[in-house]
Amino acid sequence: MILRVATATVTVAALLSTPVMARDNVSIAGSSTVLPFATIVAERLGRNPAFNTPVVESGGSSVGKKGVCDGIGTEFIDIGNASSRMKTGELEYCDANGVKLTEIKVGYDGIVLANSKDAPQLEISRSDLGKALTAKVAVNGQLVDNPFKTWSDVNPALPNIAIRVYGPPTTSGTRASFAEIINEKAFCGTDEEMKAALEAAGQKAKTCRAMRTDGAYIEAGEQDNLIVQKLQEDAETFGIFGFSYLDQNADTLQGAKLDGVAPTFEAIADGSYKASRALYFYVKHQHIGVVPGIEEYMTEWTKHWGEDGILADAGMIPMPEQERDEMAARMNELTVLTADALQ
Repeated sequence: MILRVATATVTVAALLSTPVMARDNVSIAGSSTVLPFATIVAERLGRNPAFNTPVVESGGSSVGKKGVCDGIGTEFIDIGNASSRMKTGELEYCDANGVKLTEIKVGYDGIVLANSKDAPQLEISRSDLGKALTAKVAVNGQLVDNPFKTWSDVNPALPNIAIRVYGPPTTSGTRASFAEIINEKAFCGTDEEMKAALEAAGQKAKTCRAMRTDGAYIEAGEQDNLIVQKLQEDAETFGIFGFSYLDQNADTLQGAKLDGVAPTFEAIADGSYKASRALYFYVKHQHIGVVPGIEEYMTEWTKHWGEDGILADAGMIPMPEQERDEMAARMNELTVLTADALQ
């Protein structure tokens, strides 16, 4: 596939006249979940002697989406990775800076609650998991700070051990997706007492996206490998991260069953495991044709994102063939992302 170069809204000369010298490698930052997959693609492109290996950094989905929108010029990144889709307000920031983007979905990933294999595998409903980690819960019809200290406080059928969960910070798309899927929809959207308390307090279910800050939920930064290490050291601790990190550490860690379904490649792919989300990157039009390798980097994804590709081997859940074809066409056409498309 040959990618068409978009018509830049600023000239190449304007970009190269910035105080920062022009780069000869693609610059990428964002989601820690997308990071290992983007790194694989970057390394494959780097085997081509015509291009330098793209530099891929983490920082979280918010960093990726904001960073690609911060401005035009080679001091700014070319591509932002994200495990949560861009919001209208984030796109407005792009528009304010004159940045045009194309949104590319690359695959899917599960969000897992994992613990050490030295402990029993947790079986929990999504609603109870949200109830354990949401900042405010209903007690006697009133919204109060979450009082539950142990898992058995939430449900007597759960283990009588302290609720201690390591997870990503507010900049993370994994956290945003978890809070929406588990806290907001599975707990606040289905628990009748919680729904009544929210209505009485004049608050909406999105209030439930706030995670506990009393030590039950511990922010571990954008370092999923650090969470893995914590779980390996403490069998009574749990962690939240993308399925690929569980897949890579399956010898020592296990994923909790949510509503009776364990997080496996097959269960995420067929939709029976409900805690999953799409993975994206956002490419800046104005840098195409200026920074060498952007088009080729996008094309490189298409070589590896199928069912038998190296990205699936690394734990990414492939898109159906129709979606892959749609995204490949989007790369070629450089479809401009608009607010209407995000509705």
